[in-house]
Amino acid sequence: MTPEPSSPPVSELLLHWGNGDRKVLEAILPLVYNELRRLARYHLQQQRPNHTLQTTALVHEAYLRLAEEKSLHVKDRGHFLGIAAQLMRWILVDYERNRRAAKRGAGATRLTLDPNVAARSQGPDVDLLALDEALNRLTKLDSQQSQIIELRYFGGLTIEDTSEFLGISPATVKRSWASARAWLLREMGRGEARA
Repeated sequence: MTPEPSSPPVSELLLHWGNGDRKVLEAILPLVYNELRRLARYHLQQQRPNHTLQTTALVHEAYLRLAEEKSLHVKDRGHFLGIAAQLMRWILVDYERNRRAAKRGAGATRLTLDPNVAARSQGPDVDLLALDEALNRLTKLDSQQSQIIELRYFGGLTIEDTSEFLGISPATVKRSWASARAWLLREMGRGEARA
């Protein structure tokens, strides 16, 4: 009896996917599914209590959007998860926009811009669409700070993981994280004052 060949590592599969092999995504999904579910659960815990989108639906929608991508170059597992976290953010923002349009703007979703990321705190509530708009403005000013917010807040990555993902020092991530959070909170406060 010959041993079954082990499956290639995720990074090798991601390289094939980046080179145009669309079918390899089917092999990647089972290897990262639990991590995608963790990301989706994290995202959904930040949403309003009566949110109707479920973890599995969010993972599957992110998978479908990944499958539609024609020229996505992914470096490694961490990069893939960062992209998935960003897709989940966009899915939730689209979901919220559609929900508000259906209700003609009633009931904004609130989340917590938690400085510790890992646990929800008594931090200030944040409107998901306002956060998305502020992040888009931050991207124009400082794309690295915007990426740090996405990876830490939406992706749930640690300082060290974010540092590795972006190829910068943990100290730079910490400084940028603090600065970007302060900027976002100030910008969003201005937005609420205008409303």
